[in-house]
Amino acid sequence: MRKALAVFGLLVLLAAGALGYGVKRLYDRADEPHRGYPGAEVFVDIPSGTSTRDIGRQLATAGVVSDERTFRIALWRSGRDRLLQAGEYRFADAVSAMAVVDILARGQVHLRPITFPEGLTRREMADLFGRSGFGTAEAFQAASARAELVEALDPEATDLEGYLFPETYALPRDATADDLVEAMVAQFARIFDAELRAQAAARELTIREVVTLASLIQKETGLDAERPLVSAVYNNRLRRRMPLQCDPTVIYALQLAGVYDGNLTRDNLRFDSPYNTYVYPGLPPGPIAAPGAADLRAALQPADVSHLYFVSRNDGSHAFADSLSEHNRNVREYQVDYFRRRRAEER
Repeated sequence: MRKALAVFGLLVLLAAGALGYGVKRLYDRADEPHRGYPGAEVFVDIPSGTSTRDIGRQLATAGVVSDERTFRIALWRSGRDRLLQAGEYRFADAVSAMAVVDILARGQVHLRPITFPEGLTRREMADLFGRSGFGTAEAFQAASARAELVEALDPEATDLEGYLFPETYALPRDATADDLVEAMVAQFARIFDAELRAQAAARELTIREVVTLASLIQKETGLDAERPLVSAVYNNRLRRRMPLQCDPTVIYALQLAGVYDGNLTRDNLRFDSPYNTYVYPGLPPGPIAAPGAADLRAALQPADVSHLYFVSRNDGSHAFADSLSEHNRNVREYQVDYFRRRRAEER
């Protein structure tokens, strides 16, 4: 009898040991890196309201964790089962189940970038948005018409032209056009900070006037060194009540009317639109594109020069002049003679 009890006790001890080893093995597996998918990366999209059991099933099916049980052990160990967040997650390296729980609990969702270069109109931004896969151009157009977003900055705004700050934004896959537009306006407000607003007030300019002038500067030059010079030309012309004669404003007017074909003609310069600065004096009614930070600063900090004219040198830079006679010489050199030489070389 004693022998039988001893054998039974030994079996119990062995079973307990085996069970303890199994539990420890499961416990340890939650720390072991795993990568069970064949490609370079895998995406797991967790909808809002998904149960932890279904999340584990998704992760195991995708090969992110070895199995559902290991994921449940990791959840139990972490105590964060109620903190997991919905969203799209990207995995490209071997990670442990504990690390996966941490990623989901902190909501490290995969963000996709979208870049808006400086100088785009809101319609051009809408086209870019439509090609990006985030949504439709129509949705962005509607979102960018929400003038109430800048009412505190510009009560005259009828849309967000000029206030959609151009840069790269990182968005989750489920971000909407409204989400993006709100982020772009918020970024504009951060860039056009208290210091720039104080400078605008000191120059007795509204924010709308500054942004409008900055948009003209942006469309005229891509060189940082030239921005204050272009600003000086326009500021000097405004002070003398001279027409700005800015070609990009004519192009914008033609685009708004849907008649711009990519070429600017002499007849176009007489096109009747308040945006046409050949026809109407002063600044146009509003911005014609999205200026960058350097353009905004240049609008408020023009160079201390007396320039009234500039013309393209056809290499990205411009020749500036104080007088019309000097400007005409520059036009002859950099436009008339330049293209005459080009035509002769092509023959």
